Amino acid sequence: MCLGIPGQITRIISARERRAEVAINGVRREVNIACIADAEHPAESCVGDWVLVHVGFAMSRISAEEAALTLDVLTQLGEAQLEMDRMRESGRTEPVA
Repeated sequence: MCLGIPGQITRIISARERRAEVAINGVRREVNIACIADAEHPAESCVGDWVLVHVGFAMSRISAEEAALTLDVLTQLGEAQLEMDRMRESGRTEPVA
């Protein structure tokens, strides 16, 4: 499964090399923005954009609302996975009502 994580571009590291810094849930990392920067939306204008990040690349621009919804779903999935892991560790394989 491929998963894009929402992040917000906070600064351009190199417009020529199309590298930017993205904040992902409070963590800042460098990503390649070649997939989202073009003549109509140059690298310099990407600061503030919400993007889906996958393996170090900003794959597409998304709205702030879509980013918030996606982060909420990912949080819920993480909590569900944590609960499933706890159930496996305790020897239970079925949810308890």
